Amino acid sequence: MNEKQLEIQLSVPENASYQMVEVDKIRPNPFQPRRIFDKKKLAELADSIRESGIFQPLVLRQPIAAIERYEIIAGERRYRASIIAGLTKVPAIIRDFSDETTREAAIVENLQREDLSPLEEAEAYQAMIQELGLTQAQVSQRLGKSRPYIANYLRLLGLPTMVKQLLQDGKLSMGQARTLLGLKQERQLEQMAQRTVKENLTVRQLEAMVNQINAAKTKKAKKLPQRRRSPFVREIENQLAERLGTKAVVLEKSKQKGKIEIDYESMQDLDRILEILNISID
Repeated sequence: MNEKQLEIQLSVPENASYQMVEVDKIRPNPFQPRRIFDKKKLAELADSIRESGIFQPLVLRQPIAAIERYEIIAGERRYRASIIAGLTKVPAIIRDFSDETTREAAIVENLQREDLSPLEEAEAYQAMIQELGLTQAQVSQRLGKSRPYIANYLRLLGLPTMVKQLLQDGKLSMGQARTLLGLKQERQLEQMAQRTVKENLTVRQLEAMVNQINAAKTKKAKKLPQRRRSPFVREIENQLAERLGTKAVVLEKSKQKGKIEIDYESMQDLDRILEILNISID
């Protein structure tokens, strides 16, 4: 199901009838990816509902036909605000949705909202991959977003817990968080995140500092005594670099063991290298 199809299913058909459903017979969507609801905004919505009512019905499903209990497909904020407003019944459209469709509807409905934090957006993409069994390419296609866009958000999930909390609280921006990912050591990353918040660093200032830290680390590594590398290893590196169009380093751990490091400059560059190596993650 693509986003356009989902919008059609979630929207209320013209001239469609709806019914009033008791709020105590409704339960939140168990597949709802959003875990945090802004209390202030819910209170504002509750005030609006008291004043003008609910203009857009909730979309519900009835998991077991014989039991008058409903699950929310779309409209959980309206449901929560209605409880705050003291409503006992809410207008609703009942749809026949499977677990999979309900899960996808909850994820996509949240992604269509404009108030998602970068971390919530990243978690929604991750949910589509893990819970719906999609690849990054399929998520990209369904949502009409580029694959590098999806990949950049997913990278945020690799941040340390403390840094993710700063991002969730709005103390760090998406650009600042992405820049911090250039630091490999967790402790260093956390310290720089705290400094960014404390000194209100711009993304450009932060980029300069991260580059400076990485350059100093590289310079220090070059000063360490290097084991003499054989002409055979250097030739392998040259051929890899020629074939892949990027720097490749062969690191020997012993006579029998080692590893190969391949540089890439962007997600597009990584896709290019994977294509050369005939590796597909679609």
